[in-house]
Amino acid sequence: MKTLGHLINGMRVDRAERTQEIFNPSVGEAAGQVSLASKATVEEAVAAAQAAYPAWRDTPPAKRARIMFRFKQLLEDHADEIARLIGQEHGKIVHDARGELARGIENVEYACYAPELLKGEHSKNTGPSIDSWSEFQSLGVVAGITPFNFPAMVPLWMYPMAIVCGNTFVLKPSERDPTSALYIAELAQEAGLPAGVLNVVNGDKEAVDTLLDDPCVQAVSFVGSTPIAEYIYSRASANGKRCQALGGAKNHAIVMPDADMDNVVNSLNGAAFGSSGERCMALSVAVAVGDEAADTLIAKMQEQMKSLKVGPFSDKNNDFGPVITKAHQEKVCGYIDSAEQQGAQIVVDGRGIQVPGHDNGFYVGGTLIDQVTPEMTCYQEEIFGPVLLVVRAGSMDEAMKLIDDHEYGNGTCIYTRDGEAARYFSDRIQVGMVGINVPLPVPVSYHSFGGWKRSLFGDLSAYGPDAVRFYTRRKTITQRWPSAGVREGAQFSFPS
Repeated sequence: MKTLGHLINGMRVDRAERTQEIFNPSVGEAAGQVSLASKATVEEAVAAAQAAYPAWRDTPPAKRARIMFRFKQLLEDHADEIARLIGQEHGKIVHDARGELARGIENVEYACYAPELLKGEHSKNTGPSIDSWSEFQSLGVVAGITPFNFPAMVPLWMYPMAIVCGNTFVLKPSERDPTSALYIAELAQEAGLPAGVLNVVNGDKEAVDTLLDDPCVQAVSFVGSTPIAEYIYSRASANGKRCQALGGAKNHAIVMPDADMDNVVNSLNGAAFGSSGERCMALSVAVAVGDEAADTLIAKMQEQMKSLKVGPFSDKNNDFGPVITKAHQEKVCGYIDSAEQQGAQIVVDGRGIQVPGHDNGFYVGGTLIDQVTPEMTCYQEEIFGPVLLVVRAGSMDEAMKLIDDHEYGNGTCIYTRDGEAARYFSDRIQVGMVGINVPLPVPVSYHSFGGWKRSLFGDLSAYGPDAVRFYTRRKTITQRWPSAGVREGAQFSFPS
């Protein structure tokens, strides 16, 4: 069985370490294995990044940006292979994998603006013959720890910007589907990154803890579940590192009585079930305002869900594929079980779905659950599967209170034709990313991505303008050149 190693100092590193199987979830069989880096291997990668840092820091931003331009072209040239690797290990349908990659490439494009983004500010004559300016300087070695659900996109949220800002990078991708991340990192080297600027270590908690504790690592960025985000933020902060940790979500969509219900149903099908619901921005709760709206929504959803196509990643006609592992399949079905046991109504049941020719695949069909209440486990916790809950509310304010009271505040949206209601909602809702008739309000690359409450730990969001601030620190210089021969006396008052 093929074993995937690491990328350290510009070279593949394959050595005898602990291993873990990599599954093809479409068929439920192991397709390879990945080497789990030891503490010593991670420290080797950090040392390579540390050694590469001085020369890379002094490389002009324009030259760094040119490498990103070449990297973008290589990503586009190899998009089919990258999508295949994503699908093989994640189960994501090819068209969805291509969409993920496209959103990642947008962040590479934004990183190409490095000379503009890093200009700083300048003020002349802030005092007599005194000039002052600020500049954004790199941090040093930084690290990223990324999740299984977007094995290509989320790493591209992180290291392109970190690298063009003058840092060197150590990436720890998910050990469940690491091949595409390693393949893409090698394309970055092909684009011209010097050895050691970008390193990839595959691993588990031992690798993560080593990055969190290593004194050479100045900052850590993480995307994943909330319990792990809390752990990473706490440990990194205790070690004096800058940290941003994006956690879980429970994204609600308010469906107002005046909404275009056919449009709502089309939107919810894609937003709830796309990528098997394994998105931190998936809409997992529809809050219908009024029983009439709820009954109409349920009837139309139930009818449209009959045409959902679930199957292997290689068939582009499928709408979504399997979930990532057998254990996750069982976990998602367990949430459906609990909803039924706690009094909810299973309108469309995705448990026990059979995909011909793929009997061992990790499939869960699209599931629709009505009569859900906030006390139910399925409502309180993130399911991360193709499950849509319907909660009934008597008014818009009641619906908004449900959202505000939830511990997560990642994304939300409202379906309405009423501009006043939309404005009221967007102004007052306690959630970081808001859509108005937009089911997945994921910001474009030149805005920043991040939720509120227990969906984000840290002061800055991911990618976009916040990423420039996260991967740099501001230095302000005040300069004066006195005239030759002029001697000034001591000043004991604060200058103004």
